[in-house]
Amino acid sequence: MSEKLNIIKRPIDDYRGGKSTMCPGCGHDAISNAIINACWQNGIAPEDIAKMSGIGCSSKTPAYFLSKSHGFNTAHGRMPSVTTGANVGNKDLCFLAVSGDGDTASIGIGQFIHAIRRNVNMVYIIENNGVYGLTKGQYSATTERGSKKRKGETNEMAPIDLCTLAINLGCSFVARSFSGSRKQLSSLIRAAMSHKGMAVLDIISPCVTFNNNDESMKSYGYVKSNDLELHTVGYIPHFNPIEEVEIPAGEYKDVKMHDGSYIRLETIDEEHDPSSASMALKALRKAEKEKKHATGLLYFEEGKPTLDESMNLVDEPLCDLSEKDMRPSKKSLDNLLKNFRR
Repeated sequence: MSEKLNIIKRPIDDYRGGKSTMCPGCGHDAISNAIINACWQNGIAPEDIAKMSGIGCSSKTPAYFLSKSHGFNTAHGRMPSVTTGANVGNKDLCFLAVSGDGDTASIGIGQFIHAIRRNVNMVYIIENNGVYGLTKGQYSATTERGSKKRKGETNEMAPIDLCTLAINLGCSFVARSFSGSRKQLSSLIRAAMSHKGMAVLDIISPCVTFNNNDESMKSYGYVKSNDLELHTVGYIPHFNPIEEVEIPAGEYKDVKMHDGSYIRLETIDEEHDPSSASMALKALRKAEKEKKHATGLLYFEEGKPTLDESMNLVDEPLCDLSEKDMRPSKKSLDNLLKNFRR
Protein backbone atom coordinates (compact mmCIF):
# COMPACT_ATOMS: atom_id res chain seq x y z
CA MET A 1 0.00 0.00 0.00
CA SER A 2 1.50 3.36 -1.06
CA GLU A 3 2.07 6.09 1.52
CA LYS A 4 -0.44 8.96 1.42
CA LEU A 5 1.11 12.24 0.25
CA ASN A 6 -0.07 15.85 0.49
CA ILE A 7 -0.37 18.44 -2.27
CA ILE A 8 3.44 18.90 -2.42
CA LYS A 9 4.06 15.12 -2.44
CA ARG A 10 5.28 14.87 1.17
CA PRO A 11 4.27 12.15 3.68
CA ILE A 12 2.90 13.17 7.05
CA ASP A 13 5.96 11.64 8.77
CA ASP A 14 7.98 14.57 7.40
CA TYR A 15 5.93 16.79 9.72
CA ARG A 16 6.30 14.82 12.94
CA GLY A 17 8.78 15.42 15.76
CA GLY A 18 10.19 13.56 18.74
CA LYS A 19 8.29 11.48 21.27
CA SER A 20 6.29 13.59 23.72
CA THR A 21 7.34 13.75 27.37
CA MET A 22 4.18 15.58 28.46
CA CYS A 23 1.96 14.06 31.16
CA PRO A 24 -0.33 11.38 29.65
CA GLY A 25 -3.59 13.04 28.60
CA CYS A 26 -2.14 16.57 28.44
CA GLY A 27 -4.13 18.81 26.10
CA HIS A 28 -0.89 20.15 24.63
CA ASP A 29 -0.30 16.82 22.85
CA ALA A 30 -3.63 17.17 21.04
CA ILE A 31 -2.55 20.64 19.87
CA SER A 32 0.79 19.26 18.62
CA ASN A 33 -1.08 16.64 16.60
CA ALA A 34 -3.40 19.31 15.19
CA ILE A 35 -0.37 21.39 14.13
CA ILE A 36 1.19 18.38 12.38
CA ASN A 37 -2.02 17.67 10.46
CA ALA A 38 -2.67 21.34 9.64
CA CYS A 39 0.81 21.91 8.17
CA TRP A 40 0.65 18.65 6.21
CA GLN A 41 -2.86 19.30 4.87
CA ASN A 42 -2.00 22.89 3.89
CA GLY A 43 0.97 21.62 1.91
CA ILE A 44 3.59 23.85 3.52
CA ALA A 45 7.10 22.41 3.27
CA PRO A 46 8.52 21.82 6.79
CA GLU A 47 11.71 23.58 5.72
CA ASP A 48 9.67 26.75 5.08
CA ILE A 49 8.37 26.90 8.67
CA ALA A 50 10.05 28.45 11.71
CA LYS A 51 8.88 27.22 15.13
CA MET A 52 9.18 29.86 17.84
CA SER A 53 8.57 29.37 21.57
CA GLY A 54 9.22 30.80 25.01
CA ILE A 55 9.40 28.96 28.35
CA GLY A 56 6.85 26.62 29.93
CA CYS A 57 5.11 23.31 29.27
CA SER A 58 3.71 24.79 26.06
CA SER A 59 7.14 25.83 24.85
CA LYS A 60 8.45 22.28 25.19
CA THR A 61 6.00 21.06 22.56
CA PRO A 62 7.81 22.25 19.39
CA ALA A 63 10.19 19.34 19.99
CA TYR A 64 7.25 17.03 19.26
CA PHE A 65 6.33 18.35 15.80
CA LEU A 66 8.04 19.55 12.60
CA SER A 67 11.51 18.20 13.34
CA LYS A 68 12.64 19.24 9.84
CA SER A 69 11.66 22.89 10.42
CA HIS A 70 13.70 25.78 11.79
CA GLY A 71 13.27 26.45 15.51
CA PHE A 72 14.16 28.90 18.27
CA ASN A 73 13.36 28.35 21.96
CA THR A 74 13.68 31.82 23.48
CA ALA A 75 13.81 33.24 27.00
CA HIS A 76 10.67 33.49 29.16
CA GLY A 77 8.21 35.96 27.60
CA ARG A 78 10.65 37.03 24.88
CA MET A 79 9.37 34.94 21.96
CA PRO A 80 7.43 37.82 20.27
CA SER A 81 10.49 40.08 19.98
CA VAL A 82 12.73 37.28 18.70
CA THR A 83 10.04 36.35 16.16
CA THR A 84 9.77 40.00 15.11
CA GLY A 85 13.50 40.10 14.36
CA ALA A 86 13.45 36.76 12.56
CA ASN A 87 10.46 37.88 10.50
CA VAL A 88 12.26 41.04 9.39
CA GLY A 89 15.32 38.95 8.50
CA ASN A 90 13.40 36.39 6.42
CA LYS A 91 9.78 37.28 5.73
CA ASP A 92 9.41 34.30 3.36
CA LEU A 93 9.28 31.83 6.26
CA CYS A 94 5.98 30.79 7.86
CA PHE A 95 6.35 31.67 11.55
CA LEU A 96 4.49 29.33 13.90
CA ALA A 97 4.78 30.51 17.50
CA VAL A 98 3.74 28.48 20.53
CA SER A 99 3.37 30.07 23.95
CA GLY A 100 1.45 29.52 27.17
CA ASP A 101 -0.81 31.58 29.40
CA GLY A 102 2.05 32.27 31.81
CA ASP A 103 4.56 33.05 29.05
CA THR A 104 2.10 35.39 27.28
CA ALA A 105 -0.25 36.87 29.90
CA SER A 106 2.37 37.65 32.57
CA ILE A 107 6.07 38.18 31.83
CA GLY A 108 5.54 38.38 28.06
CA ILE A 109 2.40 40.50 27.88
CA GLY A 110 4.22 43.66 26.82
CA GLN A 111 5.90 41.86 23.94
CA PHE A 112 2.60 40.22 22.98
CA ILE A 113 0.99 43.67 22.79
CA HIS A 114 3.72 45.11 20.57
CA ALA A 115 3.71 42.11 18.22
CA ILE A 116 -0.01 42.77 17.65
CA ARG A 117 0.60 46.52 17.25
CA ARG A 118 3.20 45.82 14.56
CA ASN A 119 1.07 43.10 12.94
CA VAL A 120 3.94 40.64 12.67
CA ASN A 121 3.11 38.00 10.06
CA MET A 122 2.89 34.96 12.35
CA VAL A 123 0.58 32.39 13.90
CA TYR A 124 0.57 32.89 17.68
CA ILE A 125 -0.82 29.84 19.52
CA ILE A 126 -1.48 30.14 23.26
CA GLU A 127 -1.78 26.76 24.98
CA ASN A 128 -3.91 28.00 27.86
CA ASN A 129 -4.27 25.73 30.90
CA GLY A 130 -4.63 28.39 33.61
CA VAL A 131 -1.61 27.23 35.64
CA TYR A 132 2.18 27.22 35.66
CA GLY A 133 2.62 23.51 35.01
CA LEU A 134 6.43 23.51 35.22
CA THR A 135 6.47 25.02 38.73
CA LYS A 136 3.83 22.98 40.57
CA GLY A 137 0.62 24.51 39.23
CA GLN A 138 0.34 28.06 40.54
CA TYR A 139 -2.57 30.03 39.04
CA SER A 140 -1.75 32.02 35.93
CA ALA A 141 -3.18 35.40 34.90
CA THR A 142 -5.86 33.73 32.71
CA THR A 143 -7.49 31.71 35.50
CA GLU A 144 -11.15 32.61 35.91
CA ARG A 145 -12.34 34.12 39.20
CA GLY A 146 -14.00 31.34 41.20
CA SER A 147 -12.05 28.54 39.53
CA LYS A 148 -10.29 26.06 41.82
CA LYS A 149 -7.42 23.76 40.94
CA ARG A 150 -6.84 20.30 42.43
CA LYS A 151 -5.01 21.61 45.51
CA GLY A 152 -5.04 25.02 47.17
CA GLU A 153 -7.42 27.95 47.47
CA THR A 154 -10.05 29.18 44.99
CA ASN A 155 -8.76 31.89 42.64
CA GLU A 156 -10.21 35.29 43.56
CA MET A 157 -8.26 37.40 41.06
CA ALA A 158 -9.87 38.72 37.86
CA PRO A 159 -8.47 37.06 34.73
CA ILE A 160 -6.89 38.59 31.63
CA ASP A 161 -8.84 37.49 28.56
CA LEU A 162 -6.19 37.36 25.83
CA CYS A 163 -8.78 37.29 23.01
CA THR A 164 -10.45 40.44 24.34
CA LEU A 165 -7.05 42.09 24.63
CA ALA A 166 -6.04 41.07 21.10
CA ILE A 167 -9.30 42.37 19.55
CA ASN A 168 -9.06 45.69 21.40
CA LEU A 169 -5.47 46.08 20.14
CA GLY A 170 -6.57 45.57 16.53
CA CYS A 171 -5.36 42.03 15.90
CA SER A 172 -6.70 40.96 12.50
CA PHE A 173 -7.36 37.26 13.27
CA VAL A 174 -8.53 36.16 16.73
CA ALA A 175 -9.96 32.74 17.60
CA ARG A 176 -10.51 30.51 20.60
CA SER A 177 -10.72 26.74 20.60
CA PHE A 178 -10.41 23.70 22.87
CA SER A 179 -7.78 20.99 22.58
CA GLY A 180 -10.57 18.42 22.70
CA SER A 181 -12.39 19.89 19.65
CA ARG A 182 -10.31 18.22 16.96
CA LYS A 183 -12.18 19.42 13.85
CA GLN A 184 -12.62 23.02 14.98
CA LEU A 185 -9.01 23.24 16.18
CA SER A 186 -7.56 21.85 12.95
CA SER A 187 -9.67 24.20 10.79
CA LEU A 188 -8.68 27.26 12.81
CA ILE A 189 -4.95 26.44 12.69
CA ARG A 190 -5.14 25.87 8.92
CA ALA A 191 -6.96 29.17 8.44
CA ALA A 192 -4.52 31.01 10.71
CA MET A 193 -1.60 29.74 8.62
CA SER A 194 -3.22 31.21 5.50
CA HIS A 195 -3.82 34.59 7.14
CA LYS A 196 -1.63 37.54 6.21
CA GLY A 197 -0.74 39.24 9.48
CA MET A 198 -0.78 38.18 13.11
CA ALA A 199 -3.23 35.39 13.94
CA VAL A 200 -3.89 34.73 17.65
CA LEU A 201 -5.33 31.36 18.68
CA ASP A 202 -6.17 30.98 22.37
CA ILE A 203 -6.56 27.22 22.89
CA ILE A 204 -7.92 25.94 26.19
CA SER A 205 -5.69 22.98 27.02
CA PRO A 206 -6.44 21.25 30.34
CA CYS A 207 -3.56 20.41 32.68
CA VAL A 208 -4.29 16.85 33.80
CA THR A 209 -1.85 17.04 36.71
CA PHE A 210 -2.85 20.27 38.48
CA ASN A 211 -6.06 21.65 36.96
CA ASN A 212 -8.39 18.93 35.67
CA ASN A 213 -10.76 18.63 38.62
CA ASP A 214 -14.49 19.39 38.53
CA GLU A 215 -14.05 22.78 40.27
CA SER A 216 -11.67 24.02 37.58
CA MET A 217 -13.14 26.06 34.71
CA LYS A 218 -10.36 24.78 32.43
CA SER A 219 -10.90 21.05 33.05
CA TYR A 220 -11.96 18.68 30.27
CA GLY A 221 -15.37 18.12 31.83
CA TYR A 222 -16.10 21.80 32.46
CA VAL A 223 -15.09 22.99 28.99
CA LYS A 224 -17.08 20.26 27.24
CA SER A 225 -20.18 21.16 29.26
CA ASN A 226 -19.75 24.93 28.89
CA ASP A 227 -18.47 25.38 25.33
CA LEU A 228 -20.41 28.25 23.73
CA GLU A 229 -19.62 27.34 20.11
CA LEU A 230 -20.33 30.35 17.90
CA HIS A 231 -20.31 28.34 14.66
CA THR A 232 -18.95 25.19 13.07
CA VAL A 233 -15.64 26.07 11.41
CA GLY A 234 -14.42 24.59 8.15
CA TYR A 235 -11.41 25.44 5.98
CA ILE A 236 -11.14 25.22 2.20
CA PRO A 237 -7.54 25.64 0.90
CA HIS A 238 -6.75 27.67 -2.21
CA PHE A 239 -5.79 24.52 -4.14
CA ASN A 240 -9.21 22.95 -3.56
CA PRO A 241 -11.80 24.70 -5.84
CA ILE A 242 -14.68 25.95 -3.69
CA GLU A 243 -17.24 24.99 -6.33
CA GLU A 244 -16.27 21.35 -5.81
CA VAL A 245 -16.87 21.47 -2.04
CA GLU A 246 -20.16 20.08 -0.76
CA ILE A 247 -22.67 22.79 0.20
CA PRO A 248 -23.92 22.59 3.83
CA ALA A 249 -27.61 21.94 4.37
CA GLY A 250 -28.15 24.94 6.66
CA GLU A 251 -27.09 28.58 6.69
CA TYR A 252 -23.40 29.29 6.16
CA LYS A 253 -20.92 32.07 5.36
CA ASP A 254 -17.67 31.85 3.39
CA VAL A 255 -14.88 34.25 4.39
CA LYS A 256 -12.31 34.65 1.61
CA MET A 257 -8.63 34.99 2.56
CA HIS A 258 -5.84 36.78 0.70
CA ASP A 259 -4.40 33.58 -0.84
CA GLY A 260 -7.73 32.38 -2.24
CA SER A 261 -8.53 30.07 0.69
CA TYR A 262 -11.88 30.21 2.48
CA ILE A 263 -13.04 29.87 6.07
CA ARG A 264 -16.51 28.31 6.02
CA LEU A 265 -18.68 29.20 9.00
CA GLU A 266 -21.86 27.20 9.44
CA THR A 267 -23.97 29.49 11.60
CA ILE A 268 -25.00 28.44 15.08
CA ASP A 269 -25.13 31.81 16.87
CA GLU A 270 -26.97 34.22 14.54
CA GLU A 271 -25.93 37.20 16.66
CA HIS A 272 -22.22 36.76 15.89
CA ASP A 273 -20.48 38.36 12.91
CA PRO A 274 -16.69 37.76 12.86
CA SER A 275 -16.12 40.93 10.82
CA SER A 276 -17.42 43.03 13.75
CA ALA A 277 -15.03 43.69 16.64
CA SER A 278 -17.88 44.95 18.84
CA MET A 279 -19.91 41.76 18.27
CA ALA A 280 -16.85 39.63 19.05
CA LEU A 281 -16.29 41.50 22.32
CA LYS A 282 -19.99 41.16 23.14
CA ALA A 283 -19.81 37.37 22.63
CA LEU A 284 -16.78 37.15 24.92
CA ARG A 285 -18.46 39.28 27.58
CA LYS A 286 -21.63 37.19 27.41
CA ALA A 287 -19.63 33.97 27.80
CA GLU A 288 -17.75 35.42 30.78
CA LYS A 289 -21.00 36.38 32.54
CA GLU A 290 -22.42 32.90 31.95
CA LYS A 291 -19.12 31.29 33.02
CA LYS A 292 -18.74 29.66 29.62
CA HIS A 293 -16.05 29.59 26.92
CA ALA A 294 -16.92 31.21 23.56
CA THR A 295 -15.10 29.23 20.85
CA GLY A 296 -14.71 29.68 17.10
CA LEU A 297 -13.47 32.49 14.85
CA LEU A 298 -14.09 35.56 17.00
CA TYR A 299 -12.75 38.30 14.74
CA PHE A 300 -11.27 38.53 11.25
CA GLU A 301 -10.05 41.54 9.25
CA GLU A 302 -8.39 41.20 5.84
CA GLY A 303 -5.96 43.67 4.30
CA LYS A 304 -4.29 45.22 7.35
CA PRO A 305 -0.61 46.11 6.52
CA THR A 306 1.89 43.67 7.97
CA LEU A 307 5.16 44.67 9.64
CA ASP A 308 7.28 44.11 6.51
CA GLU A 309 4.82 46.16 4.44
CA SER A 310 4.83 49.00 6.98
CA MET A 311 8.64 48.99 6.91
CA ASN A 312 8.67 49.00 3.08
CA LEU A 313 11.06 46.04 2.97
CA VAL A 314 12.28 44.88 -0.42
CA ASP A 315 10.69 41.78 -1.95
CA GLU A 316 13.78 39.62 -1.44
CA PRO A 317 14.36 38.50 2.18
CA LEU A 318 17.07 40.55 3.89
CA CYS A 319 18.98 37.37 4.75
CA ASP A 320 19.42 36.66 1.02
CA LEU A 321 20.80 40.06 0.10
CA SER A 322 24.52 40.42 -0.60
CA GLU A 323 26.83 42.56 1.50
CA LYS A 324 27.00 45.02 -1.38
CA ASP A 325 23.20 45.36 -1.40
CA MET A 326 23.02 45.80 2.36
CA ARG A 327 25.86 48.30 2.75
CA PRO A 328 24.92 51.95 2.01
CA SER A 329 27.20 53.87 -0.33
CA LYS A 330 29.35 56.74 0.96
CA LYS A 331 27.17 59.18 -0.96
CA SER A 332 23.92 57.94 0.60
CA LEU A 333 25.47 57.99 4.09
CA ASP A 334 26.72 61.55 3.57
CA ASN A 335 23.25 62.62 2.48
CA LEU A 336 21.75 60.96 5.57
CA LEU A 337 24.25 62.63 7.92
CA LYS A 338 23.48 66.05 6.44
CA ASN A 339 20.04 65.83 8.08
CA PHE A 340 21.69 65.60 11.52
CA ARG A 341 24.08 68.51 10.92
CA ARG A 342 21.44 71.12 10.24
